[in-house]
Amino acid sequence: MLPQKHAEEAMVSSFNLTEQRDDREEEKADESGLGLKSFLWHGGSVYDAWFSCASNQVAQVLLTLPYSFSQMGMLSGIILQVFYGLLGSWTAYLISILYVEYRSRKEKENASFKNHVIQWFEVLDGLLGPYWKAVGLAFNCTFLLFGSVIQLIACASNIYYIDDHLDKRTWTYIFGACCATTVFIPSFHNYRIWSFLGLGMTTYTAWYLTIGALVNGQAEGVTHSGPTKLVLYFTGATNILYTFGGHAVTVEIMHAMWKPQKFKFIYLLATLYVFTLTLPSAIAMYWAYGDQLLTHANAFALLPRNGWRDAAVILMLIHQFITFGFACTPLYFVWEKVIGMHDTKSIFLRALVRLPVVIPIWFLAIIFPFFGPINSAVGALLVSFTVYIIPSLAHMFTFRSASARQNAAEKLPFFLPSWTAIYVVNTFIVVWVLVVGFGFGGWASMNNFINQVDTFGLFAKCYQCPPRAAAAKNH
Repeated sequence: MLPQKHAEEAMVSSFNLTEQRDDREEEKADESGLGLKSFLWHGGSVYDAWFSCASNQVAQVLLTLPYSFSQMGMLSGIILQVFYGLLGSWTAYLISILYVEYRSRKEKENASFKNHVIQWFEVLDGLLGPYWKAVGLAFNCTFLLFGSVIQLIACASNIYYIDDHLDKRTWTYIFGACCATTVFIPSFHNYRIWSFLGLGMTTYTAWYLTIGALVNGQAEGVTHSGPTKLVLYFTGATNILYTFGGHAVTVEIMHAMWKPQKFKFIYLLATLYVFTLTLPSAIAMYWAYGDQLLTHANAFALLPRNGWRDAAVILMLIHQFITFGFACTPLYFVWEKVIGMHDTKSIFLRALVRLPVVIPIWFLAIIFPFFGPINSAVGALLVSFTVYIIPSLAHMFTFRSASARQNAAEKLPFFLPSWTAIYVVNTFIVVWVLVVGFGFGGWASMNNFINQVDTFGLFAKCYQCPPRAAAAKNH
């Protein structure tokens, strides 16, 4: 226990030096008359991290969870939300432990991260070697790439319910240009005001969906037949797996904190709040509209147009811009490191070199505009490994030796004070997600995705758009 205590003291001391340096920089900003800018722009507290985690977790997926309930039924939808929420919180905790372990080891070697943002693949490289780095980099970047694609698709899908004079593909062109402006946000340290506003926007939208569904009541002849097919059941399940797998950016959020070692349970607390948004809205919408949701992946499609709905659409559009930045910023960092521009201090120069990252995202959103089905496909094929399997395996391999466990920078959690128990939990997660999430989920989501391609084609001009006459009635 003594070596572990010394390791913790060294880690805290080193991290405190980083914190003090950041504090001094903030004080200089205040002395320069930029106090308001510092307050809105420089976020590194525990509260900032909580807002970032909660805001990032429930973007457009909030609008597809009722669709998932229609695929798998009410009971399964509720149980799996709670189950995957807890699983996601646990693997986020594992990632935070591995980050602290990596950083404490590096800072003992006098490594400096003043102008360098630590990322997940670097943690894997430092703890487990280059093969782990390659796997982590491949899955993480691909997931974040398609996560950004999904935000663009969602923007076009949502704005169409306010202004259908332009088709969804045209709106994707427009919002691709708008979202490209995220290249000017340097890091997660600068998302303070955006995270705060983003969570407020999703909170409004979730309660609008809940109250709107209850006030409008059940649709005439509503049926609740789900689940009816295994393909639909596992497609819905993987969408929920995706919902609580939004911590591909955990390491970057931690690195932006003044005291990263305080991150441990932030994701769990964020998830508990997210439950108050996702469960009531999905339950109410499925109760009100039932099987109609099977052909309406976006929950906005079934609610009548009024000022409340337009406000929710606009707020979600702004939030999706924020979430696009969340998903894209780690990709910007990777690209900067590849071309040797990561330590550049000029915001404008960094923005310029980041632009090539946005182009493939823009293009993919136009090719695959399938709102809902693409969430499930990404969840099964990418999130299952990036967020659940790799962190669990990495934690087991990092602490496989007795000396590594003895000298670990972080103590075991109070609720699971046994390495054997931790290995059992991690093994269960790996097997469950590999079989149910990747296996059955991958089969179901790809079948559903291919069906959408066959039905609507690639480069679909207006995916699931209502006929013009029906749209006019809603107006």
